[in-house]
Amino acid sequence: MIYKISGSITLMLALLVLGAWRFHTTVCMERTFNASVADVWRVWSDADSIKKWWGPKSYTALVVRNDVREGGSYLWAMKSEKGRMFWNTGTYKEVVANKKIVSTMSFSNENGKTIPGSQVSVPGQWPNEITIIVEFSESEGKARVTVTEVGIPLIAYPLLKIGWAQQFDKIQLLL
Repeated sequence: MIYKISGSITLMLALLVLGAWRFHTTVCMERTFNASVADVWRVWSDADSIKKWWGPKSYTALVVRNDVREGGSYLWAMKSEKGRMFWNTGTYKEVVANKKIVSTMSFSNENGKTIPGSQVSVPGQWPNEITIIVEFSESEGKARVTVTEVGIPLIAYPLLKIGWAQQFDKIQLLL
C-alpha cells in the first residue's frame, strides 16, 4: 500500500514539474520608491545606471547598449559570480517618458543575434520572445514601478520574483 501511495505522489510531482516546465505565465512585480518618477525613469533608462542594477544580487552587468525609443533596441549582458554570461536583446515597441515602456526580450549572443528559446540553458521551455511592460506612476512624491513579463515558463516564476526583488533593491540604492 505504501508503495502505491509513494508511486502516486512521485507521478504527481513529475507531472507538476513537467507542467511548470512547459506552461507559460505572466509574472508581475511592483515596487514603490521614495523618489520621483523622473528620478526612477532616469535610473531605469540610462545605460550607466542600468549597469548598476541589472541582474540579481550576485550578478554584474557588463554590457548595456540601450536606445530607449519606439523602434529602438537594446543589448544587455549580465555575468554570474561563476562567470556565466547571459545576453538579452529586444526592441522597444512603446515608450512614453515617465509613464510606460513596452518591449520584447529574447536571449541572444554577444552580437545581439537571438537564440531560440528552445536552445537556452535556463530552466523552462522558453518562447523565442517575451513581452515586458514597465509602468511608472507617482503618488505623494513616491514612484511606483510595475513590471509585467508575459510568456515566462511557470517553473521560472519564483526565480524571477526573487531576481526582480533584488534588482529593485539595487535601484533603491541608486536613488
